Amino acid sequence: MIRACRPVLLFLVIAAGSAAAQSRIDCSALNSQILKQVVHYCVYLPSGYDASAALHPAKRYPILYFLHGLGDNEQTLFNGGGWTLLDDLRNQHKMGDFLIVSPEGRRSFYINSADGSVRYNDFFLQEFIPQIEGKYRIRPGRAGRAISGISMGGYGALRFAFAHPELFSAASAQSAALITESPQTLDSASRTGAPLAGVLAPIFGKPINVPHWNENSPFVLAKKNAAALRNLAIYFNCGQDDNYGFEKGAAALHEELQREGVKHEYHPYPGDHSLTYFLSHFAEVMEFHSKAFGLLPQR
Repeated sequence: MIRACRPVLLFLVIAAGSAAAQSRIDCSALNSQILKQVVHYCVYLPSGYDASAALHPAKRYPILYFLHGLGDNEQTLFNGGGWTLLDDLRNQHKMGDFLIVSPEGRRSFYINSADGSVRYNDFFLQEFIPQIEGKYRIRPGRAGRAISGISMGGYGALRFAFAHPELFSAASAQSAALITESPQTLDSASRTGAPLAGVLAPIFGKPINVPHWNENSPFVLAKKNAAALRNLAIYFNCGQDDNYGFEKGAAALHEELQREGVKHEYHPYPGDHSLTYFLSHFAEVMEFHSKAFGLLPQR
């Protein structure tokens, strides 16, 4: 009778091990004292993360913070095909093992608002990163921390990394919301009912608070912190038929970084501002971060 049970027992052990080796998305929330509201987030945990807790409890993983675009949320990347793509990349050995954390950003542009009513920058640096890295088994220090994003989140990722290169070892962005128009031009457009101006007003002010705009400008920060950015791995791309004209901002940032002697990867690709475009180049972004983390060999 015991012999008859052994194959069943063996099957259960193998099945349990297989389940533990699957990647999973862990979605939760934290109650922010700074924002005075609950902030949701989702975390991609690579296969083996759960099993390693018992087998290799000292193992620590790099972490990539991924910032979503305007109108999206913390689940968009994983529900929009990203989860499957991540697993495929890992199975093809085109991506290393690291956590991807996507926080809820709403319409904040991931910065403090000009009037101080929304302090997303403070929340992210003072509450979110410490709580996430205290909860999960994260490799400590700058070398194991990177940031990425699309559209509004691409702006946020570049802004965080350029403002705080001491915190991040790599930064990437797809179709980042890099605006080349001056605040004065944007203010003029707002009087004609331009939709972009309405999006910017709650965060940057109406009229736009020029010092606040410049303090958070990736262009200004690239020039101001150029020396420190030379130790930051940087990647960004943009479709050349971007629906919002962000290809002009990507090209301008490329030129600014070239002037400052900051090494970076810039890729202008055919395409628009859509999920199809983002996913078509997502593998390239994940490969970039895998190499920056030292999980894949540099070519």
